[in-house]
Amino acid sequence: MSEVYDVIVIGGGQAGLAAGYHLHRRGADFLVLDTEQKTGDVWRRRWDSLRLFTPAQHDGLPGLRFPDARGTFPTKDQVADYLVEYVARFELPVEHGVRASRVWKSSDGFTIESTGGEYLARAVIIATGTNPSPRVPVLADEIDSGVSQIHSSEYVNPGRLPEGKVLVVGFGTSGAEIAEEVAKVGRDVTISGTPTVHIPDPLLRVAGGLYWQVLHNVLTIRTPIGRKVAPKAVAHGAPLIRISRESVVSAGVTAVPKISTVIDGAPVASDGTRLDSDVIIWCTGYCPDYSWIDVPGLMLDARGWPVVPLGIPTGVDGLGFVGVPFQVGLTSSLIGGVGRDAGIVVDRIVRGRSRPKVTV
Repeated sequence: MSEVYDVIVIGGGQAGLAAGYHLHRRGADFLVLDTEQKTGDVWRRRWDSLRLFTPAQHDGLPGLRFPDARGTFPTKDQVADYLVEYVARFELPVEHGVRASRVWKSSDGFTIESTGGEYLARAVIIATGTNPSPRVPVLADEIDSGVSQIHSSEYVNPGRLPEGKVLVVGFGTSGAEIAEEVAKVGRDVTISGTPTVHIPDPLLRVAGGLYWQVLHNVLTIRTPIGRKVAPKAVAHGAPLIRISRESVVSAGVTAVPKISTVIDGAPVASDGTRLDSDVIIWCTGYCPDYSWIDVPGLMLDARGWPVVPLGIPTGVDGLGFVGVPFQVGLTSSLIGGVGRDAGIVVDRIVRGRSRPKVTV
């Protein structure tokens, strides 16, 4: 006998928990499936010095403010602890250690096949986040086998890196912070890539909450300027906050253009600079993987993200997404912005769907 839930949420990070909060408020019978053994483990595995690039007052999920002081930038472990508290505060039903392997649609709902068995639901919310699969360029295979290569998801701290020259590939937030940290301990570091847009510190101090209002409420798919910004934001990543090209270079990092090719086992920048190194850290982001969703009508864009205006795919009843980049706006993939998106999706999915529990 298998219980049929009103909604099953796949993903137990901030996106899934935000969806759980709204489902709880709507009185839905739901379950959150989390691949991790404990809430927040994804954050605990990130590199030691990682901090959010948005201040604490903008880092809360719906219903519970982040406990750190205004103007401070929470550590990754503080975020993990906050998520644990969030689950406890709202008594969210999270089942840990369960990885979904297939979702398919029947005439009256969805079946989720997983490492924890088979689950049935009238509706499903996919909240697996923006970092499911590390992206490493194919040219990495052409680099000399004597060079140690890791993705930023595997980086822990400078002391855990092999000896020698370090090349950081990717000049987004992760690349900039890792390159600066490694250089500050005296390592020879080069960073390759074009920096994402830098938000000046004085602007953050002066604008304060107004700046967040622009990010959260103006840069959305509902406004002309938001729709113009969306493709660039999805393609190039978040802006540099608390760190800049100048601060990275001041730490002793050599900045070069992006890698264009590999010659004789060594990466070469677009200006012809040969980048001999002993260690390469690929800060090249992540790529989506929705191959396990077997639902007719679900469309993916050229980068592999689902085409889901406001989180609901057109023509696919009962399926929703939370945490997709620029799903509603620039803050869609941030802990402080995902709650709005989750509320929209839950409202559309749960409306008229909640019925008494049944078993089959």
